[in-house]
Amino acid sequence: MMTDSSFAPWSIDAANLAEHADNPVHTLAGGRAAGYDGAVVAGTTIYAYLTRPVAAAWGAGWVTGGACETAFRAPVIEGDTVAVADDGSGRLVARVGDRECAWVSPTLTSSPLDDPTGAPLEPLVFTLTDRWTGYAARAGEDLGLYREQELVHPVVWPSLANRVFATQLVTGAWVHTRSHIRHLGVARPGDTVTVESYLIDRFASRAGERAVVDIRMRVGDGPVAAVEHEAIVALNS
Repeated sequence: MMTDSSFAPWSIDAANLAEHADNPVHTLAGGRAAGYDGAVVAGTTIYAYLTRPVAAAWGAGWVTGGACETAFRAPVIEGDTVAVADDGSGRLVARVGDRECAWVSPTLTSSPLDDPTGAPLEPLVFTLTDRWTGYAARAGEDLGLYREQELVHPVVWPSLANRVFATQLVTGAWVHTRSHIRHLGVARPGDTVTVESYLIDRFASRAGERAVVDIRMRVGDGPVAAVEHEAIVALNS
């Protein structure tokens, strides 16, 4: 649960970044082909929006040592106005009109890592260039904290988790559905991050085949983040 805090409401017209075009649902044609009204905005973009009131209230302590659960319930289409507000139940909710599209439930502190389980996937290595560290700003999230304190925006962690899925688990359109994200240390622009992943589960659902992956990220020998990431990796037609 959240401790007592005031999270200021915030809203923005959702951006659909061209860099997501490798997933067809994030393009106009691909979104319509999948049954949506247009290009679906990436879940990582909505997550960046959801974290803004949290980081504004709790600052660098949450960015480097907090945690959250997040889930995506309904699509946001490019240009939709997304309103983020505390719903009074320990969650910040992103809505388009009266429709709840996603939520995040943050905590000030994170839990330590247990030993990983599941089938190991191929490790990946990323340098935190502007492709990753500038993502939130390109999407319109304008909080100055990250620039002022030379910190990596928390959206980097699900973004890297998405690369694990995109390169090793999916072909074609897919949809990120939920994550449990733990911040475990300080990461700065230019750092090199090693990503080690473990496939926990893969199962059928009404919407399509889903996968759950335990993803650990470190800079040198020090952990900086962990993500339990779930996605629909093969959409039912």
